Amino acid sequence: MRTACRDWTSALPDLRRLLPPAAKAAFAAGAARCAVLSGATGPVEIAITLSDDAEVRVLNRDWRGKDKPTNVLSFPGLEGAMAALLPPDAPRPLGDVILALETCRREAVDQGKSLADHARHLVVHGVLHLLGFDHEDDAEAEEMEAMETAVLAGLGIADPYGEARP
Repeated sequence: MRTACRDWTSALPDLRRLLPPAAKAAFAAGAARCAVLSGATGPVEIAITLSDDAEVRVLNRDWRGKDKPTNVLSFPGLEGAMAALLPPDAPRPLGDVILALETCRREAVDQGKSLADHARHLVVHGVLHLLGFDHEDDAEAEEMEAMETAVLAGLGIADPYGEARP
């Protein structure tokens, strides 16, 4: 985990204790779905970067064509063809999850939840994206939200979609 924005440390003093278990729980829940892990026996690497709105805005603009900050971005580290070239016991760089402090903090306040719970939710969300989950259509969104809700429940975090569901 890399803290690119030092304000994360004061905003969430327990971040090094809270965020890695969220990433590990999401990975455990969704790894079977990830094609680049098929047959792999080596360690998996997930980079978590705690950043700010300015950096995330640039990444969002340059990689997604959206010139605005967002709460979390995920960038896969391996594609299927590249993963197939690795020996089974080689480390698998699954990808990067990047959080923007100001957006995360604002959303947590707006949603009436702690920054800790919201940041853990976004780490879970980001890791699930790295594992191949998405929310481009209603069916995908329902599947991903159900997985997030189950992972978060295991971490003692309330369903973030509870009131949004019909």
